[in-house]
Amino acid sequence: MKRTGFIRPTVYYDERISTIDEQLCHLIRKRKELSYNNPGFPPDKNISKWAKQFDLYEDLLRSIFGTLRMDDDFKPRVEPHNFIKHIPILKSVEIGVNLYTVTFIRQFENASVVQLDINWDGTNDSHEDLHNHPTFEMNIGEQYDCRWNGGRGGTGRYSQEFIVSPPIPDNPSGLTFIFKEYSSLFKDKPTGVEVKIYLE
Repeated sequence: MKRTGFIRPTVYYDERISTIDEQLCHLIRKRKELSYNNPGFPPDKNISKWAKQFDLYEDLLRSIFGTLRMDDDFKPRVEPHNFIKHIPILKSVEIGVNLYTVTFIRQFENASVVQLDINWDGTNDSHEDLHNHPTFEMNIGEQYDCRWNGGRGGTGRYSQEFIVSPPIPDNPSGLTFIFKEYSSLFKDKPTGVEVKIYLE
């Protein structure tokens, strides 16, 4: 899911509010630090109170706090380029009725792409099941940035892709891929499922 470049919506800017905008940036930074970058979302009563107190629209405040909640989505993104090769992995873990598999790593010059495949007996899948898939977060260690890059699937199967930078070594032995499952795209509702795939 490649992000489109930002285009400034207007050339106009009232320089008299520059110091206020700078203070807003300072407060956003302070908010991130105080909440350990996990602020949640203000209750409706707070939104209503602040809207009246500061003569603002409630939906504007919801939009602002909703955007602040997606802070990680705005990190500069590495887009893989110059494909090099596939690294075979073929490691699986079975948890409950699901089989979780990492088949291979796609190596690029500036990043790696890891795909987590989830398979189950889909004979009783409903139409709703096909559209309500969980979201996973991938972690290899602090030195790697692992970004969710979308998912796709059908009856009895679903896969999610992750872009990892810097690239994973061509010999990934000793690494453990940890996938945590969430029932929400915002990753605030963990399901308790954690998939660990150790590469020997």
